[in-house]
Amino acid sequence: MAKRIGILTSGGDCPGLNAAIRGVAKASYHLFGDAEIVGITDGFGGLINAQYRTMGKEEFSGILTLGGTILRTSRQGKATSGQNTGKYLDTFKAMAKNYEKMQLDCLVVLGGNGTHAAAGILALQGLNIVVLPKTIDNDIFGTEVTFGYQSAVNIATDVIDRVHTTAISHSRVLIVELMGNTAGWLTLSAGLAGGADVILLPEIPYTIGSIADVINDRYESGKHFSIIAIAEGARSVSDDVNQNLKGKHYSVGYKLADDLLKVIDIDIRVVVPGHYQRGGAPCPYDRVLATQIGVHAAKLIEQHRFGRAVAVKNGVITSNKLSDVAGKTKTIPLDAPLLDVGRNIGISFGEA
Repeated sequence: MAKRIGILTSGGDCPGLNAAIRGVAKASYHLFGDAEIVGITDGFGGLINAQYRTMGKEEFSGILTLGGTILRTSRQGKATSGQNTGKYLDTFKAMAKNYEKMQLDCLVVLGGNGTHAAAGILALQGLNIVVLPKTIDNDIFGTEVTFGYQSAVNIATDVIDRVHTTAISHSRVLIVELMGNTAGWLTLSAGLAGGADVILLPEIPYTIGSIADVINDRYESGKHFSIIAIAEGARSVSDDVNQNLKGKHYSVGYKLADDLLKVIDIDIRVVVPGHYQRGGAPCPYDRVLATQIGVHAAKLIEQHRFGRAVAVKNGVITSNKLSDVAGKTKTIPLDAPLLDVGRNIGISFGEA
């Protein structure tokens, strides 16, 4: 009997999704011979609405370097995030019903935290599930790294590198707002790699006074520019964590600029690369990582080890029980070595 394997991508796209899909498919063909790959389109929405097709082997050629996802993706919000599960019970029942309709032996799900939570609920309903860790935020609990993260770090670092020249030329403060709503891994790594003077993270509330002091100290020492990397989820010590930034302050970067202009008299500009960080081809590291993760998923299927989330631990591709990691977020611990590295080279994290 053929192994009939469903694959879907859920949540935000990122570089490496297609490389991981390719890894799952090619390894499945190698391991099972008669494997059938069923592509489910538009994320969990495709599973809810039975949007699927059996894919040919040729569809997995030439996609290693392709950004985005050939299966397309979507965000289903609370309906599949694991929140208010009882309210959306019919949605999960519909997904389970279509899993049976598709005659799947298992379902491989590529996604981030919300996707892991939804997949965990499906696993509890008896579906054979394997989850792959993708996100540029690198905030999935139980894994050292996610595919898509390194590509985003490369892109974000390039943005910081490039704004240095205009900051220096015009004696400006350049604020670069990067993605990361609940965890600051991307901003921390890109800020360190790009030589930012101030790095502001969701995990460490900042004070305007401490940032202004850094800018003024640099100016007085002859450095008439400063680079601030700020994660989109960063907040000051006085901010409401549930504040709505719509209106005048439609992002944290612009709010920070307005707040700084109240206490310093220096030209400030804000750069928000936004979805640019998630686009384009995966870097070589992510191509290799996503392939490894995809192959490991196929091996879990071969071993009938379901309800698992593929992970990287101590540099080795392994897996966790999905129930142990679903719904949990990996934030930067306050004793993280990279924070210590930053402080020891004079980077400010905005602390009082």
